[in-house]
Amino acid sequence: MTPEEVAGHLFHSVVRWGRSSNVFLTNASRLYIDVGAHPEYATAECDTLTDLIASDKAGERIVQALVAEGEQRLRDAGVDGTIHLYKNNTDSAGNSYGCHENYLVRRRADFRAFASALLPFLITRQIVTGAGTITRTPEGAHYSFSPRADHMWEGLSSATTRSRPMINTRDEPHANAELYRRMHVIVGDSTMAESTALLKVGATDLMLRLMEAHVRLPDLTLANEMQAIRAVAHDLTGTATVELSDGRHLTAVEIQQAYLDVVRSQVGNVIERTAEVDHILDLWERGIRAVREQDFSLVDTELDWAIKHRLIERYQARLSCGLGDPRLARLELAFHDVSPERGLYHRLVAQGLVRTVVEDEAIERARTVAPQTTRARLRGAFVEAAAASGQDYTVDWVHLKLTGASKTVLLKDPFRSEDSRVDTLLESLGADERG
Repeated sequence: MTPEEVAGHLFHSVVRWGRSSNVFLTNASRLYIDVGAHPEYATAECDTLTDLIASDKAGERIVQALVAEGEQRLRDAGVDGTIHLYKNNTDSAGNSYGCHENYLVRRRADFRAFASALLPFLITRQIVTGAGTITRTPEGAHYSFSPRADHMWEGLSSATTRSRPMINTRDEPHANAELYRRMHVIVGDSTMAESTALLKVGATDLMLRLMEAHVRLPDLTLANEMQAIRAVAHDLTGTATVELSDGRHLTAVEIQQAYLDVVRSQVGNVIERTAEVDHILDLWERGIRAVREQDFSLVDTELDWAIKHRLIERYQARLSCGLGDPRLARLELAFHDVSPERGLYHRLVAQGLVRTVVEDEAIERARTVAPQTTRARLRGAFVEAAAASGQDYTVDWVHLKLTGASKTVLLKDPFRSEDSRVDTLLESLGADERG
């Protein structure tokens, strides 16, 4: 059975519900089949990290429910098969697919320079937020920080698939274009641990806050970004150096420490001190130390690359095998399986070997309920009411419209969670449903 046929079984109920394989759900997230016949899930707009993590994890449960329905459809068709769905970044044929992060930033004339200034941080961030992977080469196998790093082709570009940049500069803010731009980061890995997501997005957010406040950052511009991202990815010792444009040579550990030091210096000034900020900074510091001191136990219940490294080492010892053993490749895949029954990540959580950040109840709620403090609340309520009424409608990140209606409700402010125009629209749907 081809991947396209399997995807058809997965999305059968989605098409039946939304009349399309590209839909917005009642939790205001977007779900669709992307190029290559794989599901893609985009969280709703979130203004807190806990909402974001809950929404991301809810997405795993949503697509896993599609897997269960797809397997039932296969059985009904007389096919005895199991569908595995992995939240990762590469397949066995060498293809790569992204994990996109989107940050709303203020519009500025020098956006390209602004984005470029973030690249040294993103390139070296993988030593703390990478997914970890076994890299197989003709010379043998070794463990790397990031499976995504080898698939990056340039630093900045308006394309996403043709050139595969670290930051996509296409001007598509999904918001008021006079006020905002979107920092569209493509270089990061898909990760399983909630703490990794907290650090990945949280540290990047803190960096962007400093940059928007015009805090002076150390000049760590790299001489060769593509060379640097690969060198960092493949050096688990943290001792490999990368060349800066001014001729200096620094390690990724030194570069990350420099950024962390600047962020720490602004806590209580540009950055408000909160328990969440303290958590991010503590995890960031321990992640850097883990690499510097080669003591991965500092983070091996919180950061994906260290969690997976510990798991692989234990299986290596049990199987008495090298990293190139195909059984370890299967183990690595199983770690990213979103199934709570088959996925190794979920087993580790159940055994208390991986720490979580959000309560299970919050994740379950996020499956059907949108974040309540952003524009997502309005979209989620509209989708739910329109679907319940049986009316045809169109919806995207900014627009809400009932088919046949003369007006489209335009939601250009992502921070606005209440709108009288949407209230009127919902009232009309309620009246139609009662009628």
